Amino acid sequence: MSLLAETTRRIDEIAARAQSTGRVPSLALAVVRDRAVLHFAAAGEQPRPDQKTQYRLGSITKTITATLVMQLRDEGFFALDDLLYRHLPGTPIGDVTLRQLLGHVSGLQREPDGLWWERNPGGDVESLLAGLTYEKVAGAPFRRFRYSNLAYGLLGAVLERVTGQTWAELAGKRVLDPLGMKRTTYAPVEPYARGYVVHDLGGALHEEPRPDTGAMAPAGQLWSTVTDMAKWAGFLADPAPGVLSRETVDEMCAPVVIGDLESWTVGHGLGPQLFRVGERVFVGHGGSMPGYVAHLAVHRRSRLGVIAFANAYGLTGDHIREVALRALTTAVDAEPERVAVWRPPVVPVGEAAELCGRWWWMGNEYEVVPDGSALVMTGPWHRTRFVQEAPDRWRGVAGNNEGEVLAVLRGGDGDVGALDIATFVYRREPGHLA
Repeated sequence: MSLLAETTRRIDEIAARAQSTGRVPSLALAVVRDRAVLHFAAAGEQPRPDQKTQYRLGSITKTITATLVMQLRDEGFFALDDLLYRHLPGTPIGDVTLRQLLGHVSGLQREPDGLWWERNPGGDVESLLAGLTYEKVAGAPFRRFRYSNLAYGLLGAVLERVTGQTWAELAGKRVLDPLGMKRTTYAPVEPYARGYVVHDLGGALHEEPRPDTGAMAPAGQLWSTVTDMAKWAGFLADPAPGVLSRETVDEMCAPVVIGDLESWTVGHGLGPQLFRVGERVFVGHGGSMPGYVAHLAVHRRSRLGVIAFANAYGLTGDHIREVALRALTTAVDAEPERVAVWRPPVVPVGEAAELCGRWWWMGNEYEVVPDGSALVMTGPWHRTRFVQEAPDRWRGVAGNNEGEVLAVLRGGDGDVGALDIATFVYRREPGHLA
């Protein structure tokens, strides 16, 4: 499925204008859906971008690291509320939790001490841990959002300690290979875009180094392409159960903290960043490394996403985010939503058949209809999908009553008399008010 002609024209214009005003040698901008590229816009000539040219992801890498953390949590290696010292014994900042590190609410300072890690070869995990002091805690946990690259270096150290494998091995075996992301690599592999600083006055290009960041790799090391990042955007919208369940990805995309308490336009989940544009919230992450900026944003409901790469600092991190969000908003606004195919409902049997039909609560009408083996209750106050756990017991799995129990209340004759959802009792007759 391709985009409308007017949508592609506007995406091309956004890319061309961003490359020109941002003064970057090259810019790649793509609209994606369902792991495929719907439209690719290339601007600039050093190099002329294509869908398989690698750029450095920067902090988009953190979403891969967060996925590894959630995988191991789901497999029982640890709990998100484990204190750090449990897995890195002896650290002086061990009283922060893995959850706090994931959501950037641990209070840790932004960067490790020493040389600027993004621009210099990094040391090993032992060197990173040896440089930790209590002074690295710059504020109380959960006091406010405090973005921390150091936090993700420590999460990488935890992953290595509990598995005995390097972070790079884990990322490849557990995430990249299963998703077919063969052009997402630890170090650059040709063809890749060289990264530059553009001189502010003359416009001369100064090529930046491309160091191995060592123990800080979980915060920003990876390289990738538009084609591969289309697969990653597709995963965030429609998770692959072999990597992470939808429930876990939903958990990652739920807000942990709001980054700007005045406007509420930026937040953070357990790995992904959250961006509110109008009445929509997009998930994804930005990234920058010396000579590179990048952004990934996904509208999960429509499954549309945008990937933006540029190979110079001239297009700042905030600017590349604006480019990506403008392109994604353009696509979501302009493209018609897919119309679901209507199919006759499955005829309910057994207990489900007894529950289908009309119910009333406080004078308001609700309807229960089958949805495969589940039931959906819809009315003025909520819409909830329920699955059966036991006879006369159903659990809300999506919607307003997610997690709540629907208990079937029967009379002395065994017939269904009412439905009790969290003490709210629904009856067949509209006259009842409770």
